[in-house]
Amino acid sequence: MSPTPESIEVGFIAPRHLAGSGDPAWITVPLHQACGWTYEDDPLMPRVVLTSPDKTAVLRLEPHPDGQWWTLHHAPDGPRPAWYASFGAQTPVELIAGFMDALTAPTPPDATDPFEPLLQQSWKTAPGAPGLMASDRTAFVQRPGDEHSPGPWFITATLGHDRPVWQARFGESTPPHLISAFTTALADPQPVWRTNDVLGLPTIDPNIISHRFLDVPAAYVAAALTERTESLSGRHNTPPPNASPPGPAAPRVPRRR
Repeated sequence: MSPTPESIEVGFIAPRHLAGSGDPAWITVPLHQACGWTYEDDPLMPRVVLTSPDKTAVLRLEPHPDGQWWTLHHAPDGPRPAWYASFGAQTPVELIAGFMDALTAPTPPDATDPFEPLLQQSWKTAPGAPGLMASDRTAFVQRPGDEHSPGPWFITATLGHDRPVWQARFGESTPPHLISAFTTALADPQPVWRTNDVLGLPTIDPNIISHRFLDVPAAYVAAALTERTESLSGRHNTPPPNASPPGPAAPRVPRRR
């Protein structure tokens, strides 16, 4: 059945780490409207820069053919030195949102072992570098190093040794509770939804991913971002955000296909 003008065909994709990038506005709009991050963009360049209210963190979204598209740099905080996080172009926005929502939470959750959410979903020991892998071997969470110098974290989605899909990287000093928020979102077995064409997925191999399509009222799809933004605004006891984009343009960049 074809969708009506009042409905949109929505695909529900699992595993979520192979669902494609999604809409960057899922990250940028709540940061600006709900969390008070200021943004700048250049109409001549496909990039967005968001800065936290206290100026300690800067998130850049800048398409780069050979590098990470999302990069976050955080200034030193007390005894903790400066740290960074970065995410490849095809990293699902839901996973980045888990990380950023934890970063902007008024009260940070207690630190937990980033491997724990994965173990709860039956991830297994990965060969080679210390870490864990998904049961279908399409995702790996690794931290090379030792107890004296544990080093950075590398989280990789892949369709084989010669087909990496995306990678997230966290510096050695990244707060553990933020990495745990990312691995919690990564391990979540619930599918994520996409409105873009299925051909934009990293793979359509039914042996690797499942995708179920439903016609959803267009109003529900349009309201999803507003509801997310309002929910995050409530954490800070701020007034409901304006649903329209801030300023002359929304902090968005073109999606990578």
